[in-house]
Amino acid sequence: MRASRGLRTALAVVATGAAAASVLVLGTAPASAATVSDCTQWGTTELQGGEYTYQQNEWNSTDTQCAAIDTSTGAWTITNAGFNLSGGAPATYPSVYKGCHWGACTAGSGLPIQVSRLGSARSSWSTTQPGSGAYDVAYDIWFNSTPTTDGQPDGTELMIWINSRGGVQPFGSQTGTAHLAGHSWNVWTGNQSSWKIISYVLQGGATSVSDLDIKALVNDSVARGSLNPAHYLIDAEGGFEIWQGGQGLASNSFSFSASTGDSGDTTPPSVPANLAVTGTTSSSASLSWPASTDNVGVTGYDVYRNGTRVGSTPSTSYTDAGLAATTAYTYTVRARDAAGNVSASSAPVTATTSGGSGGGGCKAGYHVDNDWGNGFTATVTVTNSGSSALSGWHVGWAWSGNQHVTGSWNAGLTQSGSSVSASNLSYNGSVAPGQSTTFGFQATYSGANPAPALTCVVG
Repeated sequence: MRASRGLRTALAVVATGAAAASVLVLGTAPASAATVSDCTQWGTTELQGGEYTYQQNEWNSTDTQCAAIDTSTGAWTITNAGFNLSGGAPATYPSVYKGCHWGACTAGSGLPIQVSRLGSARSSWSTTQPGSGAYDVAYDIWFNSTPTTDGQPDGTELMIWINSRGGVQPFGSQTGTAHLAGHSWNVWTGNQSSWKIISYVLQGGATSVSDLDIKALVNDSVARGSLNPAHYLIDAEGGFEIWQGGQGLASNSFSFSASTGDSGDTTPPSVPANLAVTGTTSSSASLSWPASTDNVGVTGYDVYRNGTRVGSTPSTSYTDAGLAATTAYTYTVRARDAAGNVSASSAPVTATTSGGSGGGGCKAGYHVDNDWGNGFTATVTVTNSGSSALSGWHVGWAWSGNQHVTGSWNAGLTQSGSSVSASNLSYNGSVAPGQSTTFGFQATYSGANPAPALTCVVG
């Protein structure tokens, strides 16, 4: 949740992590062959073949937070943390998610789904909770007025607290109780500047839930007027908001699934036409295509390399990274709509990577941290998607509007016309496989401010 939270004022900078909507009221998993470590502020790691994503998401602190992440089982543990906030918003929300989180989508999630067409949403979650500190153990489920968004969702934030300690409480105020999905809950509601918040706090608390009927809570949110049935479920997360301590918190297992409950829309989108290769490097291939059409609305596209899906995107461009040098790859694209209908595959195109040393690859993610109408700040996350350490990286993009960069940090950044190029500095060019680094910038603009399509090149 990249959003201002808790006791911050209306002028607070919009946070860049997935912080949950809560305030503080004063009053180690074993290692395996698949385990990786992340001590970065914004690092992300794909879990279980890309079905889920783990995010460090330290959005309100720069203190050290480290996690041990088992990419095979999806389990993760906070191995190093010692936060010490006494009030206001939490320091961090390390979490796992499924769906599209600020434009970063997991593979095959089945989301988005319009609330009025939601047939089932269920989840199981097992956690380890240390006996000290101040934190909550909470789902954060996001809804938006449109099927996709690259920024702050404008619908409803639905939180499900299965436990907490240290005197923390949800955002807003308690406005009722409910017995739903076989459990009793205290219900809290509140309003942020551009979205509603409803929180369900499990009475008595628990360390785990099994096959929790989340749709029952969604239905109750609609009945209370906190959730618009025309909006879309786009993202489900589970993690820990931490104010104090944090070391030893662990997610042992997490699953979430959602599906539609009707067959009203059975028309797939049009087949993507004119798929084109827009560029290649020794380790990546960039693609673009015109938008497909649909009787309801296209929500995204799945990209296939040599017949295997390698990614999904809500936009009409994609860069496939981590490829071998001097190798030909065949790509096709399929369009998806909100009802889960999928088009036939596009005509194939072939991309051949250039020569190089091989083994390296990178990808770049973009999100706006704060936007005040005629200017903004943004963070770009560079992730090593290859099998060997990066010794340097370059990220580029072209603005579609009149954006102009006025300052940057953690990268050498230049702009010529609409084209922007950013390169690592001496201290952040080396990135281990699966790990990330970030850089940021400030820019001005007028009119629209859409997110650009980024390319990342090793070297």
